[in-house]
Amino acid sequence: MRPLTTQESEVFFDKLSKYIGENMRLLIDRPDGTYCFRFHNNRVFYVSDKIMKLAASIARENLQSLGTCFGKFTKSGKFHLHITSLDYLAPYAKHKVWLKANAEQQFLYGHHVMKSGLGRITEATSKYQGVVVYSMNDLPLGFGVAAKSTQDCRTADPMTIVCLHQSDIGEYIRNEENLV
Repeated sequence: MRPLTTQESEVFFDKLSKYIGENMRLLIDRPDGTYCFRFHNNRVFYVSDKIMKLAASIARENLQSLGTCFGKFTKSGKFHLHITSLDYLAPYAKHKVWLKANAEQQFLYGHHVMKSGLGRITEATSKYQGVVVYSMNDLPLGFGVAAKSTQDCRTADPMTIVCLHQSDIGEYIRNEENLV
C-alpha cells in the first residue's frame, strides 16, 4: 500500500471533481479523524490514518484490501469509480438526478435513464457532468453522466436518454456469478 503518484493523483482527483467538485477536501479532513487515499493492486482505497498505521506491519504481498475501495486504474491509465464509494460521495454530490419509481429498476439493471423516467435534476447541471443518481426517496442508486443539460431536459422528447449509466448498486447481484 503506497501513496498515489502525482499522475495518479491528477487522474483520480479529476474524476472525483466531476462528481463532488471542491468538496474533495471534506473527504480528507473529517471530524472523526484524518483520512487518506492509498494505492494497492491498481485500486485506490480510502482509509483512516489510524488503520493505515496499524496495517504498516503487514507485508504488501499479504495485504488484500484496506479501507474502502473507491475504484481502480485501467491498464491505459484511466480511473473507474466503484460503487463501493457511493456512500462517501453521495452526501457531497454537486449534481444529482432523481428517478421515478418505474425507472429505478431499469437503472439498477444497467440501463441508461430516459426523460420519461426522470423525476428531478439539479439546476445548472451541464452536459457530460458527473451525477449521482437517487430514487425519489433520496436513496443513492449509483453514478451516471448527464447526457443532456438541465435546460435541454426540459424540452427533450420522453424517449431521449438524459443520463448515461456508469455504475449502480445492482452490480453486486449481476456480478455475483463472476466472483465464484
